[in-house]
Amino acid sequence: MRYRSCRADDGDLRSRLRELAQQRRRFGYRRLHILLRRDGITINRKKTQRLYREEGLTVRRRKGRRRAVGARAPAPVLALPNQRWSLDFVHDQFVTGRRFRVLNIVDDVTRECLAAVIDTSISGRRVVRELGDLIARRGAPKMIVSDNGTELTSNAVLAWCGDVGIEWHYIAPGRPTQNGFVESFNGRMRDELLNETLFFTIGQARTILARWVDDYNTERPHSSLGYATPAAFAAELEKQRAGLTPPVASPALMRDNTPRPLVAAG
Repeated sequence: MRYRSCRADDGDLRSRLRELAQQRRRFGYRRLHILLRRDGITINRKKTQRLYREEGLTVRRRKGRRRAVGARAPAPVLALPNQRWSLDFVHDQFVTGRRFRVLNIVDDVTRECLAAVIDTSISGRRVVRELGDLIARRGAPKMIVSDNGTELTSNAVLAWCGDVGIEWHYIAPGRPTQNGFVESFNGRMRDELLNETLFFTIGQARTILARWVDDYNTERPHSSLGYATPAAFAAELEKQRAGLTPPVASPALMRDNTPRPLVAAG
């Protein structure tokens, strides 16, 4: 009954945690813990979780879309950069109400965002031009995966695939989980950037988007990569390439929800 707690108030630590949470409003305590460790603050993850909860920093969970369940295609690839890219569009609007689109291109193995092209209209020819510029800088992938959108099934895209000799895999209609890597990236962009930012002009939007993509690749801890950054993970894969047989990377991003028959116990 007479015991009095001797625990320190951790004022500086709490202040730094609040500062990081304000900068990264959609980060949970696990990613904030990684950022604290980068600052040289060595504490237990459970303490970070306790302080995070006591400071009222819990992120409000947004309701997601109902996801379709389908086969996980295409086939697995080698765990190396540039094996397979995924493409998809995400939409938003300016404060004036005018809508714009973002074409996101993601490396399925390293989870890097290779390009995020923003404009009010993006045609099939624009998609081909952006892919050509990206290949000139980075090299060609073994395969590209996308949905069946009109821009991605246009004559310009089909002709370009035949000319450059890249296999283009289209997922089954109504099965976004087959393109799960870029769908997951779109969700993070929506949650951490688009829903948190007011866009006034196309120039301002391009500047903000470029800064966020650079931060995503080089600073943001990625849970699927053991909380390493995509750029650091890609660099580590390149180091392992020499003299070693790369492991096979699974294309399945999410757990298998395929119903299975029940087996009677006993």
